[in-house]
Amino acid sequence: MGKVVMYSSVSADGFIADENDQPGPLFDWLTSGDVPLDESGVLKVSQASYDYTRAYWDQIGVTVAGRHVFDLTDGWDGKPPSGIDHVVVVTHRPAPEGWDPTAPFRFVDGVKAAVAKAQELAGDRIVEIAAGDVGGQALAAGLVDEVRMDVVPVVFGSGKRYFGSVNAQHLLENPEVVQGDRVLHLRYPVRR
Repeated sequence: MGKVVMYSSVSADGFIADENDQPGPLFDWLTSGDVPLDESGVLKVSQASYDYTRAYWDQIGVTVAGRHVFDLTDGWDGKPPSGIDHVVVVTHRPAPEGWDPTAPFRFVDGVKAAVAKAQELAGDRIVEIAAGDVGGQALAAGLVDEVRMDVVPVVFGSGKRYFGSVNAQHLLENPEVVQGDRVLHLRYPVRR
């Protein structure tokens, strides 16, 4: 099975969105460079960010996200983001009314069941878990192998926490650090 990675861009003070679920400048680094990150022509980053991010994105098979993120994004219009094969949505509710049942989305009750389904779908590829409450629950359950964060030089002061409501200590190993343009990419293996 592939690794389970918790990931998001994050403010310097640990928030993935403000109190109104707005990311503000957290994704500006994705459009401020010279190197195209994908075929859209919209995402352009520094060479260092490209080398780090593209290699990671190419390994992701499945993204796990909470229903709140799914609803905020309107389910990405039924197309998984960034060319990912599948999305597993952690929710206690069924798929939205009128949802295309052939879309590569699975609606699963509970984080453990969602990660198990994602690993089944991903095979040897990475399972990416969105940071926030779902990611924090997965970390607390011992399901996360690695924490990745793109730290952006902004302070929110309050908002949605990267680790959600995790309130216990979790040790991480020494990070891999890559300096991009207006972003610091950090990759921490989770200590077992």
